[in-house]
Amino acid sequence: KDQVDNSVMNSEPGNDRVGHLLDGVAYDFVPSPNCDDRPENVEPDTVVIHAISLPPGEYGGDGIIDFFLNRIQASAHPYFASICHLRVSSHFLVRRDGTILQFVPVARRAWHAGESNFKGKNAVNDFSIGIELEGMENSSFESAQYESLTVLTRLLMNTYPAITLDRVVGHSDIAVGRKTDPGPYFDWHRFREKLGIN
Repeated sequence: KDQVDNSVMNSEPGNDRVGHLLDGVAYDFVPSPNCDDRPENVEPDTVVIHAISLPPGEYGGDGIIDFFLNRIQASAHPYFASICHLRVSSHFLVRRDGTILQFVPVARRAWHAGESNFKGKNAVNDFSIGIELEGMENSSFESAQYESLTVLTRLLMNTYPAITLDRVVGHSDIAVGRKTDPGPYFDWHRFREKLGIN
């Protein structure tokens, strides 16, 4: 079992720091303003995995962080002009080297899913936790990302028992026809094997 402080995952909205250690994987809290309260008496029961790179196809820069913090500049890259007006966030980002950043406390609603439906319920943001992988749909993800994603997902499943394997899904599963991430290069079999769930 992972030796973690589960209070990290249940941080109150006012907490500025949501850090410490996830089974040896350090992560930092970078608060995004793009979040709000979940509906009353709703706890997360779904994990949604996404893929993102900003600018597209470029890794390691501050583009994703700037996007989630509403400080992306349209003039910085031609693509940014098409997204700088959007207000988006995710609970977590797993970078190419496996580093984990958290933008929204899990107890709050991040704005990651958009128009969505899962198992007959709309507004998936209400009951889900969003995890972005730094990457693209047309290329493979790094081993370090699978390692960190596994630790993080296992912790979330242990903390919220309603998150079962069939409720760990891709953005493409909840926004069918609108989104395609994390894409065909995300190895679901490898990920589920690492979770230890067959």
